[in-house]
Amino acid sequence: MAAKIFPVVKLATKVTIAGGALYVAWDSGLLGSSEQGSVALQKAKAVIPPAMEEWMKYFGLETQLPTMPKVEFSPVQAWNSGVRQSISSLSEAPTNATKYTNQGVQYLKDLTK
Repeated sequence: MAAKIFPVVKLATKVTIAGGALYVAWDSGLLGSSEQGSVALQKAKAVIPPAMEEWMKYFGLETQLPTMPKVEFSPVQAWNSGVRQSISSLSEAPTNATKYTNQGVQYLKDLTK
C-alpha cells in the first residue's frame, strides 16, 4: 500500500511547492505590470545583501561576498523600446516588401536576358 501512496505524496509535494512559488511571485508583484516588477526588484536589492550576511554569520562563514553590481535596467524602458521597434518595423513593412519585390523582378529579368 505504501508503494501506491508514495507517488501521490510526491506529486502533492511538487504541486504544493510550485503553487507556493507561484503565489510568492504573484504576491510580490513579479507577475504584475512593469512598474510592480521594478518595485519588487528594488525590494529584493534592499533585502538580499543583509540576509546573505546574516546567513554567513549563522553558518560561520567569514568569506566576503563580492558586492552586487549596479545594474541600470529599467523594465519600463526596455518594454517601450521593444514596442517602438515593433511598430517601426510594421510601418516600414510595405515599403520593404515593394523594394524586395522590385529587386526580385529585376533579378528574374536579368536571368532571362
